Amino acid sequence: MGDLGPTELRLMQGLAQQVMALRPELVNGDATVGELAWVWAKDFDALNRFRRHRLWFVDDRLAAWGWACLPHRAPRGDGTFVEVEEANLLWQVHPDRPELLTGILDWYDDVAGDVDRLLTVQVADVEARARVAAHGYAFDADTGSDDGSWVQFNARELTDLPEPVLPKGFRFLAAEEVSVADVVEVHRHAWYPSRLTEAAFERVRRTWPYRADLHVLVEAPGGTLAATAVIWLDEVTRTAEFEPVGTHREFRRRGLGTALQLHGMRVARAAGADRMLVACLGAPAHPAARNLYYGVGFREFTRDVPQIKVAG
Repeated sequence: MGDLGPTELRLMQGLAQQVMALRPELVNGDATVGELAWVWAKDFDALNRFRRHRLWFVDDRLAAWGWACLPHRAPRGDGTFVEVEEANLLWQVHPDRPELLTGILDWYDDVAGDVDRLLTVQVADVEARARVAAHGYAFDADTGSDDGSWVQFNARELTDLPEPVLPKGFRFLAAEEVSVADVVEVHRHAWYPSRLTEAAFERVRRTWPYRADLHVLVEAPGGTLAATAVIWLDEVTRTAEFEPVGTHREFRRRGLGTALQLHGMRVARAAGADRMLVACLGAPAHPAARNLYYGVGFREFTRDVPQIKVAG
């Protein structure tokens, strides 16, 4: 198919809402309403030409989708490049149609060609794990190791939220109160060497369900933005998700991440959310983000099981 546009993206997000409502433990961490919006919008210019997608419909309703990223060379924000030699698949199926995963895997083989193929399944998705194994996939021991890059998904009910405390002179803001350039700058400082541009962030702002009042920030004395967190609210499931959360490199270890999360969860609750989600690296060797989220009450509710199918 051609480029994945806003119409197709919205259909994919609609399936994410259904899975979250019916079987949240089966939601691929890369396939939530917020994650899809963020990844599609921020990387559209850099990566869309390397992506392929297909949608599967049953009775005129979207029942499954696959979104593959092929090997590529893409610029970083510091002028260097990242080289990706494998293909990677994002996917989701309706809980009532698990058999459609087999068709997604066949399609992925066709579009990826003769390169190593990566994907993830959720630890609780026993049927999907069996289907990918039958299709020639095996556990990716490098990615899935104790120092690998696998992801866990965390959740917290929006009850018993402590009052956030900021250092003297710092204050909370929303993105609607500051310029696009300033929002992009704090993100780039938090995620250096991020390739986020003002044009990419403008696309994020136009992508459902982004809301500038749910994009929370911390301003330091003097006016520099010191921390940022985008909140994506799904009003159907009353679920909100942080993606991404980051602190400016010059303002770390001051409690800003903890305070911003607590503030953001209060904002999300006031907007109608009952539950908050956030993803992070799950490997024991990478405890920083996990400890930050655990410190404000998040706990793991599912995690990726990375899979690889070696070319040839």
